Amino acid sequence: MRRLLHVPQRLPRMRVAMCTILMGFTVACGQRSNTPVSPTAAESGDAGAAADGSTLKVSTPGIVSPAGGTQTVDPVVLTASKATGKYSDINPSYQFQVRSGITVVYDSGVVGGVGAGSNVTHTVNSAALNPDTDYTWRVRAAFQGAVGSWSADAPFRSPVGAYIRGTEIRDPLTIGRTVGVGVGPVQFVKEGAELLSHESRITYQLPQTLEAGEFSVMVTGIDEGSPGDKTKVMSMQEGGGDITTNDYRFTVEKRGIIYPQPGAVTFRVINGDAGDEDFINDGFRTGVSFSDERWYFWKATWGPGFAAVEVREDGPSGRVIYNSRETTNGHAYRPQPHVIHLGAPVGRAGPQDASIPGAIYKNVWVGAGPRPVFPN
Repeated sequence: MRRLLHVPQRLPRMRVAMCTILMGFTVACGQRSNTPVSPTAAESGDAGAAADGSTLKVSTPGIVSPAGGTQTVDPVVLTASKATGKYSDINPSYQFQVRSGITVVYDSGVVGGVGAGSNVTHTVNSAALNPDTDYTWRVRAAFQGAVGSWSADAPFRSPVGAYIRGTEIRDPLTIGRTVGVGVGPVQFVKEGAELLSHESRITYQLPQTLEAGEFSVMVTGIDEGSPGDKTKVMSMQEGGGDITTNDYRFTVEKRGIIYPQPGAVTFRVINGDAGDEDFINDGFRTGVSFSDERWYFWKATWGPGFAAVEVREDGPSGRVIYNSRETTNGHAYRPQPHVIHLGAPVGRAGPQDASIPGAIYKNVWVGAGPRPVFPN
């Protein structure tokens, strides 16, 4: 009878060994590499937005300036502290907004910003802001399509405002400069722009002819004893050349010390043809008592069929001391180009009939709409 051989039962031990090997392989394969990798948008941002709408894990930029309601100067430059990534080192872009209440009046879009060190700056397009108006601004970081949280809103006031656009001019002259062109000796003082000689003036050219509107300005430093003869406080004309015979002359005059009636106020307007009396009209001429220490509001207006000049003490709502309105026989006032002066160019009668030396001007307005409110 055949004897059966006994085979030791080693299978369980082999199974343990194989399992150990497999487990060791599994552990070895499961270990992560410690090799660093570059940050990605996925690491810096998050597919799900936070409660405030942010999708980028960065710090919120801090407001530096302007803040606290301070009045800015041209150009408006927004400054914020830079944002930093919370989990990786990134160099974000930024988005700046200026708001009036909750209405966005200016949005930079995503921009790189400018600046070294810990701050970033952005210059606002001043055409988006109304002059001398309260606004707030804010900023947030952006990176590869993700955005961070908005900063707190910072209040500021827009610049006093000086511009020439379309048929409008706004020029305070109290900010140490003009949007016009100074001719002859002109100096800026705290109160405004001072004309230092008969040959001095500030000249503006409108991009478009203003056929009906207002030219108004505040003036001080003049009285019956001011130098000159038929001197001009303000004037308009078509292009250049001799203003005396210009086809679209509009001169507002305050007579000087050598005129038989010093201090007399009048005006002349020519609507299209200086050689035809039908196109020439003069305002009422009368003597006015002035003080060279007092401000006066001078306003010329014109439109279809008329021209007028008004002078008030102290400001637009002050006591009227001169008022004259004349018809223009149906002729329109439409100089091309439309040139405007504080003072006047020297004409054929010589310097004594041009600007008033010592006259100080501020708060110039030209336009078809209501005169804006100026500071001071």
